[in-house]
Amino acid sequence: MGENKKRKRHGNNKRGKEEQQILPSPSVKRTKLKEPSSFLDKMRARLSGGHFRMINEKLYTCTGKEALDYFQEEPSLFDLYHAGYKSQMSNWPEQPVNVIIKWLKKQSPSFSVADFGCGEALIAQSVKNKVFSLDLVSNGPNVIACDMASTPLVSTSVDVAVFCLSLMGTNYQSYLEESYRVLKPGGWLLIAEVKSRFDPNTGGADPKKFSNVISELGFNSVKQDFSNKMFILFYFTKKEKQISKKEIEWPMLKPCLYKRR
Repeated sequence: MGENKKRKRHGNNKRGKEEQQILPSPSVKRTKLKEPSSFLDKMRARLSGGHFRMINEKLYTCTGKEALDYFQEEPSLFDLYHAGYKSQMSNWPEQPVNVIIKWLKKQSPSFSVADFGCGEALIAQSVKNKVFSLDLVSNGPNVIACDMASTPLVSTSVDVAVFCLSLMGTNYQSYLEESYRVLKPGGWLLIAEVKSRFDPNTGGADPKKFSNVISELGFNSVKQDFSNKMFILFYFTKKEKQISKKEIEWPMLKPCLYKRR
């Protein structure tokens, strides 16, 4: 009986030693904890990118009013969208908004500007001009939340209207008609858009036809800048008088959908 107890105690001690031997060292624990953290970061980035692509597609395939309602129901999606947008833009060698800012700095500081789809309102932060920053959600005290087709701006009140990668709705023509309404005669209309949207070989609109319909709306085409690899810039001025108010056949602008990287 005594020998059996001794054997049991001896066996228990042996198992205890074996258990102690297989316990991981503190350094091993720390290494293993890093792996889930890194994995979660990657998963968050993928989820964020997926959400951005989903919202981006939504904005290109709905009307401006529907987009306004969409973000009013869930304003946090607007921040999520712009975080993804900034990530995409970081891969571009040159930002179209910076080209527009450079152009504005060469104009009179007395010019008032309507920035349609202003995002983070970089134009207002970068120039001395009075800038009306317009977007679907107000993410700052100086941003006016509205439908781009129906802004609170007074008719013939601004000198420059800007659309920087913001002709996104299926009713984009309504945004341009609104810009015509708020611009003074002789005022400038600047449109920067992703180049692929104006490549007829891949289903995009013909830039010449697009320019022609803008002219029919009541603008003079001044310049088209194709020099950048990623985007195209259109420069127009509002005619002193609109010759006729006829029905305009607007070209379809294909959505700019981002692929998963």
